[in-house]
Amino acid sequence: MKTNTSRPVHRWPVRLTHWVNVFAMVCMFMSGWEIYNAAPLFAFTFPPVATLGGWLGGAIGWHLAVMWLLVFNACCYLLWSLFSEHFRRDLLPLSFAALWRDIGLTFTLRLRHRHGHYNAIQKLMYLGVLVPSLLLVLSGLAIWKPVQLYWLVALFGGFAIARYVHFFAMAGVGLFVIIHVLMVIIVPSTLWSMLTGGKREE
Repeated sequence: MKTNTSRPVHRWPVRLTHWVNVFAMVCMFMSGWEIYNAAPLFAFTFPPVATLGGWLGGAIGWHLAVMWLLVFNACCYLLWSLFSEHFRRDLLPLSFAALWRDIGLTFTLRLRHRHGHYNAIQKLMYLGVLVPSLLLVLSGLAIWKPVQLYWLVALFGGFAIARYVHFFAMAGVGLFVIIHVLMVIIVPSTLWSMLTGGKREE
């Protein structure tokens, strides 16, 4: 097996936006849980140690501030991915046949991990998380500006339903994060490549 050192596994824009995203997402989750605790949707609340802001006003301040950091970071990543052809080269194409094959290899513990190459399951995860992420943004805007964006609130079926959509979209993104962390634990060398760039296997 030869190693191509001309292009790393993760180029610096990917690594930079990834770690900014980690910080922003942690702050968004924790401040969001503090906001949830002020008016719970279900018969549970999040422990204070897992929240950020200290009170409703403080949590909203954190949530809105970090939201803009997250939006700016996402725009930088999307623009770079489009112009560098990162999406086309690394995440596409994705076929049902390849997905079915890799699921079978996973359940038989035969799925190999090659640095710099996304298998069909990884492609599905990275592309699929865009759906709850979009719902999270839209429902968040509806909750934030229900008067100004009344038409968006109406699309969700009302303010109360928009809150439920926001919660379950958050849970969907949270599930992606959990699976992502588990994959890093299973293949810890992927963490090092996200820190240093790593070497792409050919």
